[in-house]
Amino acid sequence: MCGILGGNNPKWNYEKGIECMKHRGPDGIRINSMNDFTLAFARLAIIDLSEYGMQPMFSYDNQVGIVFNGEIYGYEKLRNILIKKGYQFRSTTDTEVILNAYLEWGEKFITKIDGMFGIAIYDKRDMTVKLFRDRVGIKPLYYYYNGFDFGFASELKGIVNMCSTVPFEVDNTAVYDYLYFLYIPEPKSYYKNVYKLMPGHRLTFDIRNRRVVKNSAYWKLRVNDCQGGQRKQSDLIEELRCLVKESVREQMIADVPVGTFLSGGVDSSITTYEAFRRNPKLETFSMDFADSRYSEFRYAKELGERYQIHMNSRVFTRSIFRQHYSQLKDWYDEPFADTSAFPTYLVSEMAKKKVTVALTGDGGDEVFGGYGRYQLIWQKQKENGPDVPLLSVLYNKWKKDSSKDYFWLDDLTLVSGMYKGSSGMDDKKIRKSLNIDNDYDVRDFIRNYYIKDLPPITRMQYLDFKTYLPGDILAKVDRVSMAVSLETRVPLLSKKLIEFSFSLSEEDRCPNGELKGLLKKAYEDEIGKNIMYRQKMGFGMPKAYFKGKKNPQEYILKDIWNIMK
Repeated sequence: MCGILGGNNPKWNYEKGIECMKHRGPDGIRINSMNDFTLAFARLAIIDLSEYGMQPMFSYDNQVGIVFNGEIYGYEKLRNILIKKGYQFRSTTDTEVILNAYLEWGEKFITKIDGMFGIAIYDKRDMTVKLFRDRVGIKPLYYYYNGFDFGFASELKGIVNMCSTVPFEVDNTAVYDYLYFLYIPEPKSYYKNVYKLMPGHRLTFDIRNRRVVKNSAYWKLRVNDCQGGQRKQSDLIEELRCLVKESVREQMIADVPVGTFLSGGVDSSITTYEAFRRNPKLETFSMDFADSRYSEFRYAKELGERYQIHMNSRVFTRSIFRQHYSQLKDWYDEPFADTSAFPTYLVSEMAKKKVTVALTGDGGDEVFGGYGRYQLIWQKQKENGPDVPLLSVLYNKWKKDSSKDYFWLDDLTLVSGMYKGSSGMDDKKIRKSLNIDNDYDVRDFIRNYYIKDLPPITRMQYLDFKTYLPGDILAKVDRVSMAVSLETRVPLLSKKLIEFSFSLSEEDRCPNGELKGLLKKAYEDEIGKNIMYRQKMGFGMPKAYFKGKKNPQEYILKDIWNIMK
């Protein structure tokens, strides 16, 4: 895990840009300036700690250079293929594997790798810079383009500090989106002309003509739209366990200590169990809460005691929260109101004292179907049929608000309401203050990924996978873990696991509407039914910590916005 940065303007301050991201790479900084482009890198050494692992890394003829943030899973196999083709390696890094794979297959190399990554490749042969972001959006990649100048960075602060003479202008539609979703959805950022490269996308900048000539998807997730069981469950369990085991094995590869986050939930428990099988000296890290209503630690402790796993824990208190409250702007650079960022930072800080890499259970809910609203929708459709999609669920949720007739709202409006961060938004007032056109529809972000023809649970899984997962969950964990120079990896988001789960019928994945039913069945004996089938808890924090306001949701939204300004 590292920080990457680059640009085509020779007057930009590349030293300042990469220096402000040294938390992502405290093990060394290097800047290479060519005649037409500059590449910069801040290193967090994980694989091949020698100088040969440093970036920017160049081909033997110096025609192609790369800066890369992230990890490639199972890269040894591809390395062996390239060696047989005659390629030589100076390091044992996955970076050099990417570089040689690009030399061999061009842009098609991206179809041969899996991982979490932001990649920038400078190719002097065709005078281009090519950006690639991983399929799910685990790793961030921002870029700036004003029609003439082009630059990129792992974090927004990198671009802002690099382009120190640029008069950045706030994108008010992004602010409006934040007030709705509690984060700024891709591809927008807080500023105009600065964008997040979409997950699973590649971008090409033509250096000679100073223009972006390509910004397109290189991966499309195929989703099974069938209902009803299609495969024998015992076969599915065997395949699933093999895939989870393989993913954990691949993501434990490192030349530094590796641990796990253990919340006590299904996903982190499975990840920890498989990691412990590979390393009996595994270190786990858990966050407890002084308010027992928010604590899952007893379940983490249950798994730890069952296998005698070495556990590390810390109690999150109001005073600790207040110590870190003002750091939100430094972590995210733009408005972000997921309050679980605070305990995630604390558990990352604790983990960094013993390990450099931590495996998490993130992505399990979206890939295997774990959110409670999925089950509600499934139950209501079973009772009322597919022609009454989400009506009764959401009507019951909001029926106390007699001023609105939700019964007649369309599907998209109802679903969008589930993602609304503040039910008390004065839309007219906000639009006026931000100068937002009346025809601007914030729901377009949801509309892009809402496929009504999919079965109910699958439909919501796919929507969350494309929106909430990269925009909120993965962004949250990346920024706070990297703030302490800790690399977090997500075994449940390997390409093979994602494609396996979404290739299943809804009934095979969630039999009888049981959330994550297949995943739970596969590991219930090893993890224990008490953990597997208990009521789901989110990794949140007591809202009372926000100065005891009567309406903490409104307070969180507005107060965090004030901090970010």
